[in-house]
Amino acid sequence: MADSQFPTLPNRLLLLFYLIPVIGFFPSLWTLYRRQGSKEQFALSRLSITLAGTWLLGYLLMGVGAETSEFPALRLLILNSFLTSGYFLVSLWLMFLLIQGKAVRLPGFSQWAERILSKHLP
Repeated sequence: MADSQFPTLPNRLLLLFYLIPVIGFFPSLWTLYRRQGSKEQFALSRLSITLAGTWLLGYLLMGVGAETSEFPALRLLILNSFLTSGYFLVSLWLMFLLIQGKAVRLPGFSQWAERILSKHLP
């Protein structure tokens, strides 16, 4: 692969900021809202927003389920902690891939993020 396909160091640091769990959602959203950025920024912003949104939806649903259902609450709270740990580990893994200069994609999930958010955002 040519060096031009990999982001430069300042751009790579910005892309790392997008992958910070929970916090990276906001600069990602801002990048897509402004419609200014590189192809890599748009792709990673979509992935970051989809990851954070999926985590938040699952977190809220399991939290509400633990409070309202007769299903043992402890099981849902444990699943909730696994979901949160998984979100943080996937974000760290994606950061590691970015630092190594590899493609920052999740099989299936990246395509889903592109399909969902490209209809509404650039």
